[in-house]
Amino acid sequence: MLKREKPGPGQESVWDYPRPPRLEQVKETLKVVFNGEVIAETSNALRVLETSHPPQYYFPPEDVKTEVFTQTPRRTFCEFKGAASYWTVKVGDKLAENAVWAYETPNSGYQPLAGYFSFYAGPFDACYVGDEQVDAQAGNFYGGWITSKVVGPFKGGPGTMGW
Repeated sequence: MLKREKPGPGQESVWDYPRPPRLEQVKETLKVVFNGEVIAETSNALRVLETSHPPQYYFPPEDVKTEVFTQTPRRTFCEFKGAASYWTVKVGDKLAENAVWAYETPNSGYQPLAGYFSFYAGPFDACYVGDEQVDAQAGNFYGGWITSKVVGPFKGGPGTMGW
């Protein structure tokens, strides 16, 4: 395992995040752009903070253009949050398959996430926290958004699944 990076001023280390994960309100505006169109924008988001993971952001359904979503059969399970459902996004001729998920009936302690949508950053043109464009968490399992305000190392890349 890699060594914890020391956070600088105004930064958080993902190694200081708790397990089980903490759920909290987000102060910044979040935005997702796909095929040149803003498909989600909110100032009422939630974020999940879990040891070794960059934050995962969740948008309330009223701030998401769900008309560009098609639910898929894919399901995953988080020991903390419960069963997740997935959606493919289509804008114009561009598709992002299984790029959005939600916990429709989350486990105890995570009920505020019910019906909120989270986006993998990688498939989209751009995702933002405030004015900063995020980097996607490595790998195809976790959906954290990396900004200059978080330091790792981050779980998700090759060789990190056993941490």
